[in-house]
Amino acid sequence: MEALIALALMALLFALLAGGVWIGLALMGVAALGMSWFSPRPAGDAMAITIWGAASSWTLTALPLFVWMGEILFRTRLSDDMFKGLAPWLERLPGRLLHTNIIGCAIFAAVSGSSAATCATIGKITLPELARRGYPEPLAVGTLAGAATLGLLIPPSIILIVYGVSAEVSIARLFIAGALPGLMLAALFMGYVMVWALLHPERIPAEAVRTRFAQKIYASRHLIPVLLLIALVLGSIYTGIATATEAAALGVTGALVLSAGQRTLTWANFRDSLLAGTRLYCMIALILAGSSFLTLAMGYIGLPRHLAEWIASLHLAPWALIAALTVFFILLGCFLDGISMVVLTMAVLLPTVQAAGFDLIWFGIFIVLVVEMAQITPPVGFNLFVLQGMARREMSTIARDAIPFFLLMAIAVVLVYAFPQIVTWLPDRMVR
Repeated sequence: MEALIALALMALLFALLAGGVWIGLALMGVAALGMSWFSPRPAGDAMAITIWGAASSWTLTALPLFVWMGEILFRTRLSDDMFKGLAPWLERLPGRLLHTNIIGCAIFAAVSGSSAATCATIGKITLPELARRGYPEPLAVGTLAGAATLGLLIPPSIILIVYGVSAEVSIARLFIAGALPGLMLAALFMGYVMVWALLHPERIPAEAVRTRFAQKIYASRHLIPVLLLIALVLGSIYTGIATATEAAALGVTGALVLSAGQRTLTWANFRDSLLAGTRLYCMIALILAGSSFLTLAMGYIGLPRHLAEWIASLHLAPWALIAALTVFFILLGCFLDGISMVVLTMAVLLPTVQAAGFDLIWFGIFIVLVVEMAQITPPVGFNLFVLQGMARREMSTIARDAIPFFLLMAIAVVLVYAFPQIVTWLPDRMVR
């Protein structure tokens, strides 16, 4: 009976989403109908209490602040300065300036927390420049598609905040746990580019001018502002001086100071960043509120318990459970964005994951890695949409260019499962 109820509610939810209903409203509608039809609890007061509780969570305060910080930086010369500072150091590396996509995305991810913002910001400066210098467009687009997903993993990550709120785990510990896997993934991407460049040396343009060491040092001055902002945000968390919310406030302050120093802090930019951040946060908050109500409704109906019992009855080994969840999230990513995937599934999956003995901090990083893979899978790969608008290429072509980086993310998932210390080592030693 519970299986039929679950299938009916899922069918209704996907029908609403396919019909263009906002995700948050679709979640609330399905939850209200499910609670009214299949549980004795009145839906009205439950909806009001749950939505108010989700919207007034102090932990969630960090989310709009990080979103606003990313919007402020999006309107500065940050990406241009990063290219100027990084390019001279990559002349001798196989693949040369193709690495600016990866390193630039890793750096910007550490101050934006958004995959789409990272892709758009870095792509605006690197794609035209790489095309002008004769670098192969498929690899330029592929590296950007893959590396932009680091915005989900390298802290401060918006989706890690959403997961932390949903799973009720420390957001500061999640931020710290995401650092090493994010760097590992960036290293895998750079390794692939170097191997490709060594196998196809004729496809990489020759050096135009060789920069002297003193010139490289001088060019590095462009990186100082963003490195200081990263140190301010992440350093305050890692040292225990600030909570994630307080670090977000410091980040917004630092972004405003950086924008003012670059003389890009105009009233129009300030207003646009505030309005854009508010719109994005309102969308996320509506999804979270709907998810909280759906979680409550499923609890009254008993679906999480029955699903956990069903999965437990399969007696899956831990590796088989993780493999099944990986496939499940990749398929789900063909239809939903990353935040929706997390808030829709955590209520059902967390009891099963805990019963299987997985650490929730580790599981959060695993989820983000798999959601990253979903960001470059059609038809709803958000990074693919962003790149389609910038590169003016077919979605299928961009998806094909991103396949190697999708496979590298799959390798990262295997490494994180085989060596969980990649995730747990830093938070176990730096957070008490």
